[in-house]
Amino acid sequence: MKYDAIIVASGKGQRANLGYNKVFYKLRDGRSVLDCSIGRFESDEDCQRIIVVTNPEYFHEVKGNKTITVEGGKERRDSVYNGLKKVESEYVLIHDGARPYLNTEALNELKEKLKTNDCVVLGKIAIDTIKIIEDDEVIETIDRNKVFMAETPQGFRSSLIKDAYENCADINFTDDCSLVESLGYKVKIVIDRFDNRKLTKEEDFRNL
Repeated sequence: MKYDAIIVASGKGQRANLGYNKVFYKLRDGRSVLDCSIGRFESDEDCQRIIVVTNPEYFHEVKGNKTITVEGGKERRDSVYNGLKKVESEYVLIHDGARPYLNTEALNELKEKLKTNDCVVLGKIAIDTIKIIEDDEVIETIDRNKVFMAETPQGFRSSLIKDAYENCADINFTDDCSLVESLGYKVKIVIDRFDNRKLTKEEDFRNL
C-alpha cells in the first residue's frame, strides 16, 4: 500500500516552555523529536513522500530524502489542509510531529487495516476509570473498555479526507477522524500496544 505522510509540526508548543518549537528539541542521540518522527516513515518503503508542515523559519531544520516542506496555518486544521494539497498517493497518514516513538509494528497494522477501510485511527483502550463531571461533581462513570484514546497516525483514503476538509468550514473537530465521523463515515481502530506518547508539557522533556 503506497501512501504519503503528513507530519504536522507547526505548533508553538507553549506548554513545553522551551522558547522554540518543541519538535526541534534535541534528544540524547543528537536527533530532534521531528527527526525521529520523520525517520519512521523514511525507512518505510511504502511511504512515497513525507510532507512536513511547519513554519518557514524551520524549513532548513527538516531532513530526509522523502521530505518536502509546507508552511503551516493559523490553526492545526489549516496546517493539515495545506499538507493535503500536496498529497499525491491514494492513501495518506496524518501524524503529529511531537510523537517520535511510533512503533514499526503499529504502523504496519494501521496500513494493513487501511487497505480495506477508508479511515483508520491508532490509539489505546483506556486503563483508568473514566468519569463524566460537571461543576466539580461526578455525573456518570463510563465503561472504560468502551473508551478509546486516539493517537496518530490516522490513515485515510486521500480523496475522502480531502473532500472532508473542503467541506468542513462549519464543523468543529479535535482530530482528523472526528471530522470524518461528523460526515457520517465509519472509522476503524487499531490498538497500539507500544509507547507512542505525545511530547507536550515541560515535564515530558525531562530525562529524554
